[in-house]
Amino acid sequence: MTVSDAELAAIDSIAWGMILLFGLAAALLLNGVEAPYGRYATNASRWWGITLPGKPAWVLQEIPTLISVYLAMQHNDPELIGSTPNAVLLTAFTVHYFNRALVFPLRIRGGKPTTLTAFVMATGFCSVNGYVQTRTLCSVQRFPAEWESSPRFLIGITLFCVGFAINYQADDILRNLRGPGETGYKIPRGGVFEYVSGANFLGEIIEWTGFAIASGSLPAIAFAVATALNIGPRARQHHRWYQSKFEDYPRERAALIPFLW
Repeated sequence: MTVSDAELAAIDSIAWGMILLFGLAAALLLNGVEAPYGRYATNASRWWGITLPGKPAWVLQEIPTLISVYLAMQHNDPELIGSTPNAVLLTAFTVHYFNRALVFPLRIRGGKPTTLTAFVMATGFCSVNGYVQTRTLCSVQRFPAEWESSPRFLIGITLFCVGFAINYQADDILRNLRGPGETGYKIPRGGVFEYVSGANFLGEIIEWTGFAIASGSLPAIAFAVATALNIGPRARQHHRWYQSKFEDYPRERAALIPFLW
């Protein structure tokens, strides 16, 4: 399906807008504004809106990405969708969000609340980002011949898989911190948590960095940058919370980047 020049310009504008908006968000988060979700939602300012139950809110905010995949597949360029790099990248994107939207919520125990504002912002991001990523892969981006065997593509996809594994393992560790009937918080241990407080965040940043390297498109690069700007500061927020909560919190553990930050 042909993409108009106006739509191409809109996709590029959205990508640049993501970078700018999340740059602003990172500046706010790094200067004391707390993201109002999970453990921080209960005490969040009333200006963030009412709190919503975690599990259904999570599914609803993430599911637009899978809807975007379906719609992009229905209105695709057959030549592109049959290209190995396009197919591999679209599959990687879909697998991640299938896990985040449907598998992850079913695996967590309980689920912390989120605020209405955080839910609306997350839903908006997933909808817009889902559109630009899937539209680009299904109808816009044409890769050079033999791109799938190039070092850049192979390194990118390898990083994506490593990041996905780190993220999945970290989620599993967090999910199993408390036994049946237990409440409260514990120090996560094992895996990449031995090095950083935000192992799940680090895994996701590695994922989308690899995705951007393998793709090279502006939307993919914008997604990787936006991810780092969004959840990087949240890793520091978690790190400081753990340090204030537990006197025996490992001193050598960094927030997001092992041994550095």
